[in-house]
Amino acid sequence: MSPLFRKRRKPVTTDSNHKLKPSPNLLEQKFHCQTPNTVWLADITYIDTDEGWLYLAGIKDMATREIVGWAMEDHMRAELCCEALKMALGRRGPVPGLIHHSDRGSQYASDLYQGTIKRNGFICSMSRRGNCWDNAPSESFFHTLKTELTHHRRYRTREEAKQDIFEHIEVFYNRQRRHSSIGYQAPLAYDAAYHKAA
Repeated sequence: MSPLFRKRRKPVTTDSNHKLKPSPNLLEQKFHCQTPNTVWLADITYIDTDEGWLYLAGIKDMATREIVGWAMEDHMRAELCCEALKMALGRRGPVPGLIHHSDRGSQYASDLYQGTIKRNGFICSMSRRGNCWDNAPSESFFHTLKTELTHHRRYRTREEAKQDIFEHIEVFYNRQRRHSSIGYQAPLAYDAAYHKAA
């Protein structure tokens, strides 16, 4: 499929103009982490299709670089982010004391999302207003996804995009793509080696 070039207005995924109370930034761009299930980073991006935008919410383990949770829908309400978090919890289980970092968008500040964080004993951290560098590793994953995959595709339907992105995350990114920051291992290989040595 050939690339699709459009002038469709890009959506704004972070709406920080709300009255919900943001959490303090606990990471302060200190992203070095070696222990899995210590820091999770959450964010949202969008992918263009002929049917309209497809929104992807992802949760990245800072130590392994694995995308432990993700969800895709035709909206970016809090429910989308909760589905990604639900997947991460199903895979990794609740880890009391884990730092959950995101932007201060209304989805992550919502009662629905914050309730899930509190019930699982997570510590909430949020980026400063308008500072994308405070969640740079999540931005890096989305950049990789787009430059290696979606920018080279024309998706006629959201379902077609969902299948392509699913395969990229689960078959390639988590299992095969090597990361220099974890000794040129794939995320799941690093996770397995860590738990074998523990």
